[in-house]
Amino acid sequence: MTIIKSAAEVAIMREAGRIVAIILQKLSEAVKPGIKTRSLDDLAENEVSKWNSARASFKGYHNFPASICVSVNDEVVHGIPGNKVLKEGDIVSLDFGVIYKGFQGDAAVTVGVGRVSPDARKLMDATRTALAEGINAARNGGYLGDIGAAIQAYAESRGYSVVREYSGHGIGRDMHEDPLVPNFGRKSDGIRLREGMTLALEPMVNMGNWKTRLNNNGWTVHTADGSLSAHFEHTIAIGKDEAEILTLL
Repeated sequence: MTIIKSAAEVAIMREAGRIVAIILQKLSEAVKPGIKTRSLDDLAENEVSKWNSARASFKGYHNFPASICVSVNDEVVHGIPGNKVLKEGDIVSLDFGVIYKGFQGDAAVTVGVGRVSPDARKLMDATRTALAEGINAARNGGYLGDIGAAIQAYAESRGYSVVREYSGHGIGRDMHEDPLVPNFGRKSDGIRLREGMTLALEPMVNMGNWKTRLNNNGWTVHTADGSLSAHFEHTIAIGKDEAEILTLL
């Protein structure tokens, strides 16, 4: 678990987060009917090369073969970019991270390809808001369970389910650190949150039930029932009171 103690370290993590946010925005703008998911990965690699001391953190991580995860429709997370062509009405999760001067930034967004159905739009909006609810619950002196409880309560109040097999995580010098940050739980459970903790919150919300299945490629996670899934993520730092979002423009 990384605890950020100095202003210099905070500044580095803010810059790592800003790089992630800028590139995710460019990727989101590039999502259009007819584009191959591999082209989005190429764009991410080209963009991150423009920063000295920065590199994509996913490529090679446990042998993951790409710089971004591109997960389409029923794919929850860890979609591998390739020759898949995006089409009108798809929804696409873009997950990207960088290492900058020894610290990590990690974030994800889900975007529509052209016009999407009202149901798909509502799912994406609800997942984005569930993340905001989780961030609002991440407060100095609170509990880890407060985050998951807030995410779960909002998503389920809208008729959706939160994925349970995959979760958020601590982040700092390494991409995945303790603690695990589930997207479900009970208030006042788990460890105490304290100033300087850096966490990646990432609700994965399904239109159907919460169960998932792993693709035979060993990476891509699908909803078990084939329903749509959305995914939003921010890296945050616990402040004296509320959390600071580090992966904002």
